[in-house]
Amino acid sequence: MYKPGPKNLITDVEGIRVGQSTDDDVRTGTTLLLCEKSVTGGVDVRGGGPGLRDVEVLSPENLVGRADAVVLSGGSVFGLAAGDGIAKALSKQDIGLKFVPDMPAVPIVVGAILFDLINGGNKDWDMDPPYHDLGLAALEDAQNNEDGTFELGNAGAGLGARAGNKEGGIGSTSLDMGDGLMVGALVAVNSVGSVYMPDGKTFWAQPFAIGDELGGQKANPQQMAAIQPMPDDSKFGGMSPGANTTIGIIATSAKLTPAECKRVAMMAHDGFARAIRPVHTPSDGDTIFCISGGTKEITDGPRRSRELGEIGAAGADCMARAIARGVYEAQS
Repeated sequence: MYKPGPKNLITDVEGIRVGQSTDDDVRTGTTLLLCEKSVTGGVDVRGGGPGLRDVEVLSPENLVGRADAVVLSGGSVFGLAAGDGIAKALSKQDIGLKFVPDMPAVPIVVGAILFDLINGGNKDWDMDPPYHDLGLAALEDAQNNEDGTFELGNAGAGLGARAGNKEGGIGSTSLDMGDGLMVGALVAVNSVGSVYMPDGKTFWAQPFAIGDELGGQKANPQQMAAIQPMPDDSKFGGMSPGANTTIGIIATSAKLTPAECKRVAMMAHDGFARAIRPVHTPSDGDTIFCISGGTKEITDGPRRSRELGEIGAAGADCMARAIARGVYEAQS
């Protein structure tokens, strides 16, 4: 019954588009999830050094509870400008909230950034960081992306990322749960922690991998015990607040409330914990968004909590797989 969607990407969820842009000279980029049919959204932040854009609009107690776009970007605080470019372009296309006919549309563009300012790229941008234009380019890429495929590994927000002391990257997976219920994950991996078991080559998320998405990797029967709290291939030697961060998105076809999206985002953080060690440190800004596509009704009444739990559990598994897949593709 359970299997990856046709593309094994978050775009297997109907109404989701993904676009990316990169600046190879700066070694940075932006990844955009465009929510063409989003009903509701939520977010959960677990890291100690987050950088965020407009996330409070997704809080269940607040008014909006949905998003037109979710932006993941490199660039630390400068990367927040990617959302500005996207918001301007969407407003020009008359996408967003309108309270009276003759006002500009107000797009809901939420996002999170990761730190990639010391990765060797040219950061001598004076008063003109590239992120506003990277946001525009990512939006154009998303809107022109008809087949739903996109590059993994060294792409978009993952171009200049590091997972521990290894290259990080963009990862994505999906899970078809049957009867029109789809769950997908998208993540930019730039963690303090290591994604590898003590042998340095087997992914922590390997037991959750489906098919050959990690190159057909098998469990190592001679695996050493995981005793060291900070593995040698983590960034434990040079941590600084906010200088890392894994940021991701769960999307589902299920029609959920904002509070239920928040719960799925919370559960999906278990995927971070299954794939990265250590995780949610004071030096990470770990953040997960959840977007409800709203094309699949789930049961009301007592059974609803079970179905919501299944979606959250699938989101955690998809996220663990996506983290390992992003690093695997970057290494490949």
